[in-house]
Amino acid sequence: MTQGKSLQEYAKLSSDETLTKINSSKTGLTEQEVHKRLEKYGKNVITSTKQQSMFKVFFTNFTSMMAILLWVAGFIALMTGTPELGIAIWLVNLINGIFSFWQQYRAQQATSALQKMLPNYVKVIRDGKTNKVLAEELVPGDVVLLASGDNIPADGRVLSADSLEVNQSSLTGESTTVNKEIDIQTSEDLKNVGQYAEQNLVYEGTSVVSGSGSFIVLATGMTTEFGQIATLTTSVTDVKSPLQKELDILTRQLSFIAIVIGVLFFIAAVFFVGYPWAKAFIFALGMVVAFIPEGLLPTVTLSLAMAVQKMAKKNALVKHLNSVETLGETTVICSDKTGTLTKNEMTIEKVWLPIADYAVSGTGYEPNGIVTKADKKIELSEESDLLQLIRIASLCNNSAIEEKDNHYQLVGSPDEGSLLILADKADYDLGDEKTNYPRQNELPFDSKRKRMSTIHRNNKKYYVFTKGGITEVLSCCQSYLKNGQILTLDENSKKQILAQNDTFAKSGLRTLAFAYRSLGSDEEISVSNCEQNLIFVGLTASQDPPRENVIQAIQKCHDASIRIIMVTGDYGLTAESIARKIGIVKGNDVRIITGDDLAAMSDDTLKDNLRHEVIFARVAPEQKYRVVSLLQSLGEIVASTGDGVNDAPALKKADIGVAMGITGTDVAKEAADMILTDDNFTSIVNAIEEGRTVYNNIRKFLLYILNSNMPEAIPSLLFLLSKGTIPLPLTVMQILTIDLGTDMLPALGLATEQTEAGTMKKPPRKRTEHLLTKQIILKAFVWYGLLASIISIGAYFFVNHLNGWPQVALATDGTVYVMATTMTLAAIVFCQIGAVFNCRTQKQSLFKIGLFSNKRILGGICFEIILIVCLMYVPFLQKLFGTTGIQFQDWLFLICIPLPLILIEEIRKKIIRKA
Repeated sequence: MTQGKSLQEYAKLSSDETLTKINSSKTGLTEQEVHKRLEKYGKNVITSTKQQSMFKVFFTNFTSMMAILLWVAGFIALMTGTPELGIAIWLVNLINGIFSFWQQYRAQQATSALQKMLPNYVKVIRDGKTNKVLAEELVPGDVVLLASGDNIPADGRVLSADSLEVNQSSLTGESTTVNKEIDIQTSEDLKNVGQYAEQNLVYEGTSVVSGSGSFIVLATGMTTEFGQIATLTTSVTDVKSPLQKELDILTRQLSFIAIVIGVLFFIAAVFFVGYPWAKAFIFALGMVVAFIPEGLLPTVTLSLAMAVQKMAKKNALVKHLNSVETLGETTVICSDKTGTLTKNEMTIEKVWLPIADYAVSGTGYEPNGIVTKADKKIELSEESDLLQLIRIASLCNNSAIEEKDNHYQLVGSPDEGSLLILADKADYDLGDEKTNYPRQNELPFDSKRKRMSTIHRNNKKYYVFTKGGITEVLSCCQSYLKNGQILTLDENSKKQILAQNDTFAKSGLRTLAFAYRSLGSDEEISVSNCEQNLIFVGLTASQDPPRENVIQAIQKCHDASIRIIMVTGDYGLTAESIARKIGIVKGNDVRIITGDDLAAMSDDTLKDNLRHEVIFARVAPEQKYRVVSLLQSLGEIVASTGDGVNDAPALKKADIGVAMGITGTDVAKEAADMILTDDNFTSIVNAIEEGRTVYNNIRKFLLYILNSNMPEAIPSLLFLLSKGTIPLPLTVMQILTIDLGTDMLPALGLATEQTEAGTMKKPPRKRTEHLLTKQIILKAFVWYGLLASIISIGAYFFVNHLNGWPQVALATDGTVYVMATTMTLAAIVFCQIGAVFNCRTQKQSLFKIGLFSNKRILGGICFEIILIVCLMYVPFLQKLFGTTGIQFQDWLFLICIPLPLILIEEIRKKIIRKA
């Protein structure tokens, strides 16, 4: 009967035919019938999908591959007879999991966004009487009354309309209001206007800007267009982020390395040294634990959390930690135009009169500009023709600009708002003029004639003021105004006017034409009478201006090899003009694909177009979703921006969904991974830069912790290869002390390192490029690790030398042995001090960014020095970790370690920069 039938089919029926089809009437349904239909169709609510329980979300944070590896590592530590370290590893896991869960919990606190957009109460006609009912109790067949400011609670067919204008930007994303009428729409009409622009249909989630009317409910709840989009949004399944996938790969890689080393050490301990199998097994397990990066998860979490805090200060709120790094991998941004790249504030840029043309400065709804002629500010009293145009524009106008808390807000139509701001910039006294020209009547705008006229009285004379489309207004004119004189509008004059209009159109400007004439006091007030023999005055040319700094932000994206694809509900020519103006497209082979083109296009053809400069115009929500999906199938990491309900499915499907915080609908915000609190495209670029920084910092951490594995492993390797002749220079307990004690805080400091110069001059990393690369392995093991191994083993032999070696054998126990192993441990710690400074940059000089600029690293270094001192001199720690105090000359040896390591690395980086 109703739900499920295409709404456009009802647009082709008259209001009476619609009522008959739906078994209703203008007096509404009976209460009995309402109950029947409520049982049949259900409540008018958006059904939310069942979310994961908090317990399941909590548990998930402890079952990632890295988390499982840490649980196992803790168990191994217990088996090696070191319960303190086993518990410490588990605590690291617990703290990290709780921290991640808390971030997710805060992001899920908002209630269903779709429910928020529904009005609570609506006025309906039932049993011939007007009633106020809950919106959720509406059923198909209800007659709903509308007034200015109302939210529309369901989809339906207009039954009556009195200057009814509806804001559908929540569905279409476009700022232009739609006039609603009761007239039947033909198939040709529907084809021309496109989706959601039908003049006799209204949609749930939109709102009434002005006027009043009524409509018959045709669809409720999930069967509305709003509900269908919500279905698209909730049907998109969550997948692992690129960072989560990378961490899984890294976990497998490090697990493999650790197990292989453990097996090799086990074999060597049994067959070279002659260890008993049980002792060899414990020894090998200790080496396995040593190669597991216990600090990786906390570092990743801290790095992401710090980035979230930084981005929040830069007006980007991130809902999921892993989304930060995904931003850094973004290769394509699918961006809406209105409200994202532009301000969603129509602004008049030019005024054209037959006698002169004018430029208008300033953007948006703040009167912060002036009107100039030949680069000089005008005096309106000296520009009689311009005064007449502004008078028509201001008085033939139903909108208003309100100032609240030093912020200007539009109430009404964006086009009319731009006319009021023009008047303000020209110092036009609207208050006095309304008094001098009181409105007597109105001939409302309608889509057929595309004009609006108002009747005004001034000193017992009557005037009709008209504004509208150029063709429609010009067809009613017989003369034109020039320098205060009324001249005949001949063909040459018409051509001149139309040529100027075409010039504006090619520049992507939207035009309005203005005309007037005097009326006799006894003339009939009708469209046919009033809108004839008009005097043409001039044109205004307006545009939704680009956001501040958007041109620089787009250039930054190009420098970073990030493509931007405009996906908009606006017309193709307008979209291309804006895209060229702000630098999204530059070539001559720009593909402009409309929604109709897209619907008829195969996936293969669309993929081919996506490899070129392309703009999508007049597209429907599911089409934007399709564009995002196919880009992902081409291997792109896609960020999709938007603010309307129509953007929600694509926001959810994209690798990163970015919603506008000010103009964005709650639905878009709910679907998105990130919300821009200032609606500024520049904030996206800042977020991408932060995302790249996060990934780079995780790599710096990885390099840092891996290079300590070499000096940890080499002493044990020497012990094995010498078949025990060289006593074990570093005990398992001391190895784990480095991993969980001294290394942890400096490593976490690397997570907060600032963005390196040139980060946004590089292309996004390839999908095949992993966190652990050959370059990192070579640098960690062959360069940093080898240097640290030589120094730490040198420290071991240095202590033995001071105590008689090689004249006496290397100590296997006693004070000298404990002092030698303590020195080996301390040497590795001091090597790591140099290493943490070296890991702060990839190529840039450490001295350029500031040796002491990262306070967290300095704090971490102070902590590890204090810790190693405590291990040496606190009695119960000496016993636990097998350490002892060292002599003065030993301390001199240690203090001299970091600086040469830093200087050697600076030389290497300088050679790379020059290469």
